[in-house]
Amino acid sequence: MFTDRADAGRQLAARLEYLRPSDPVVVGLPRGGVPVAFEVAGALHAPLDVIVVRKLGAPMDPEVAMGAIGEDGVRVLNDDVLRQVGVRAAALSTVEQRERAQLEARETLFRGGRERVALQGRVVIIVDDGIATGATARVACQVARRLGARRVVVAAPGYAGDTF
Repeated sequence: MFTDRADAGRQLAARLEYLRPSDPVVVGLPRGGVPVAFEVAGALHAPLDVIVVRKLGAPMDPEVAMGAIGEDGVRVLNDDVLRQVGVRAAALSTVEQRERAQLEARETLFRGGRERVALQGRVVIIVDDGIATGATARVACQVARRLGARRVVVAAPGYAGDTF
């Protein structure tokens, strides 16, 4: 369907062209979402930034998202998964502390000392390369709203069929 992330970004941008008149800001979710977002931002002539998020993987299977964390202390938990896997508060805290340290390191890496693009009153397009559980997309939406986004649109070239 897509030759690479750049191709996915160009195809996604064509579907998002209707947002160009709203003067949007495009934010990519590192790492895989950034090359897709780069293409979207270029096609829409929009500023590009990142919102750094981290999945909170279950201790026994890190691919299972118990939730996610984002910049500025934002956290989203998946209560259904927490109940199903029976994770105790101490185990959740351990995972969150580890992922928070990674998140802070990546903020420094990806932002490189630059200020964020202001989201206040803007249409924000959150771009990832794919959405599995939706945990990181949900936490990114909360970060964007906390930063004053007027409207938030989530865009990805692929997603798991039961995500939405």
